[in-house]
Amino acid sequence: MRLFLLTFFFVYGGMHLYAFLKAKAALAFGSAAGISLALFMLLMVLAPVIVRYSERFGFELFARIMAHIGFVWGAILFLFFSASLVVDVFRLLLWVSGLVLQKDFSFFTSSARYSFFVPLLISLSIAVYGYFEARDIRTEKVLIRTLKIPADVGRLKIVQISDVHLGLIVREAQLKRILEIVKTEHPDILVSTGDLVDGQVCKLNGLSDLLKEIDPRYGKFAVTGNHEFYAGLENALCFTELAGFTLLRGKGVTVAGIINIAGVDDPAGRIYGPGTGISERDLLSALPREKFTLLLKHRPAIDEDAVGLFDLQLSGHTHKGQIFPFSLITRIYYRHTADAGHLKLMNSFYLYVSRGSGTWGPPIRFLSPPEVTVFELVRG
Repeated sequence: MRLFLLTFFFVYGGMHLYAFLKAKAALAFGSAAGISLALFMLLMVLAPVIVRYSERFGFELFARIMAHIGFVWGAILFLFFSASLVVDVFRLLLWVSGLVLQKDFSFFTSSARYSFFVPLLISLSIAVYGYFEARDIRTEKVLIRTLKIPADVGRLKIVQISDVHLGLIVREAQLKRILEIVKTEHPDILVSTGDLVDGQVCKLNGLSDLLKEIDPRYGKFAVTGNHEFYAGLENALCFTELAGFTLLRGKGVTVAGIINIAGVDDPAGRIYGPGTGISERDLLSALPREKFTLLLKHRPAIDEDAVGLFDLQLSGHTHKGQIFPFSLITRIYYRHTADAGHLKLMNSFYLYVSRGSGTWGPPIRFLSPPEVTVFELVRG
């Protein structure tokens, strides 16, 4: 954890320093303006910590205000850094080319002011667009044919929500948009693949009641994500159970004699605890193999020892990067599994990684719209 925090502050602080130097070169401001901007940036670097401790000690209104300011600022800074870095790399390539070819390419380069204001305008424009994209929840539909669905059932509809992150920023409005889609689909089973909660209050001002209204005929099932452990496992479990979900923490059940559903804790449980220690192989081996087996697992990682013991793994966690170009990083890190938003056949099983239904941090998405996923298991 210490290494993660040191890395975070080093990278995030470095992005602030980069933006400060770009602003100073473009605007040539004096000492007073420079000190004011530096103090504001220092506050923004510390904002995630301030938000977490403010919420923990009951200053919810202040925590919500700081969360909105700090996380939106973070998104804009990331977009500015990415756009500005492209400009600077282009300028560097021109400079190197000029040295090698003994030619003057300076007429292709822009001034310090343009190099600052163009990326700034791009980042602000994307942030505004991304605010609305984060509210444009898509319905993704996936059809899977399998002989493991009983003939007298024929068809089973499972709806997946993931990474809602109910807390200081994602509240009633976004949850209602998500649940409106769920209600429209009339699922037989509703599953949540982790990070349902990102807040430290058990009922989250009645949000659990909205979820409890959804009552599929075969039930609702959920697993923990990393943020359930970050925000406080006791409150997260309290909320999830009040919302009517059956928590599968290293457990498997056979639902109505039709389908097996198993779930495992996120690996964060090993650090923040208490997590369950059962292996996926032991968990899945205990379930009747002739039935379709659904594995709920927050992170899209494959346990090779469990391959062949389940038919479909549903995951989330990556948000497909949430804000491009961060999606390039998540795609590299999880390159052996699957792109978010696409069903992938791997060996003898399917894997689906949700882009997530909410947002983590800033209420902004770019080239990664939120989703509610509808799976139809059809005998065939």
